[in-house]
Amino acid sequence: MKSQKNGLTEARLAKMVKEGRGIGQHSDYKPWLTVRDLPSLGRVHRVFGHKSKRTHHLLSDLELSVFLMLEWHSEVTQIREQFPLERDITRRLAADAGIKHPKVAGVDQYMSSDFLVDSSNAKEPRFVLQVKYRDALNDRRTVEKLELERRYWHEKALPWYLITEAEVPAVVATNIKWLYPAQREEEESTEIDLQQIKFYAHHLERNRDKTVISICKALDTAYDLPLGESLHEVRQLLAKRYFTFDLFIPTTKLKASDLKLGELNFIREVYLVSNQ
Repeated sequence: MKSQKNGLTEARLAKMVKEGRGIGQHSDYKPWLTVRDLPSLGRVHRVFGHKSKRTHHLLSDLELSVFLMLEWHSEVTQIREQFPLERDITRRLAADAGIKHPKVAGVDQYMSSDFLVDSSNAKEPRFVLQVKYRDALNDRRTVEKLELERRYWHEKALPWYLITEAEVPAVVATNIKWLYPAQREEEESTEIDLQQIKFYAHHLERNRDKTVISICKALDTAYDLPLGESLHEVRQLLAKRYFTFDLFIPTTKLKASDLKLGELNFIREVYLVSNQ
């Protein structure tokens, strides 16, 4: 349920609609909001999606956690983030409920849901997730906008769920903090050497029953590297999703056999395009 604090003019909103924001399927989908639209938001993430074959725009660490859990779930077939709500409908619902529609400088803003999810589960083939930190729910205005969003999806006959950090398992949260540390260095750096990836893929394949940590320690010793250098590089590759693993496995117990190698050249090409 994102609405811009600084607001967007009608001209800018019309341009976003013309650009096809919020339209498309899978790799052709364009999120309504991108990390470039909200430069002052704080910790944001651009993460490659193996299901969609595109870069996803996630506007908080909590959104990132939820996205990666959805990405790993075998029943999830499509994840569309920052999905816009039809403004004519939210305006009507707001008037009916006596709730002020999100507005900045006299301009009604578009609202968006964090995730519109398609699933192969016949009982719930499509559902919507809104992600909020628990302390945000103490704000009355936030709750009002959540209620407006809930009513929107109720009218659309789609299940709508509110997710907080309480719903993210501790092991997943710990793994996310390890993969994406405070300095966000992985997201600042776009250049990854494919030879580097192949180097680690080779050693991981040769030592499938060993933990990733033990393999990296052995590589540091063998190549006379500073202690932790190899693990640091592997963490970068994991964060950029050149390798993937089940987030429910603690990284301290992660074995080489738990990692899956992605489509290297394709992922790299997507990253380079998304960072231009």
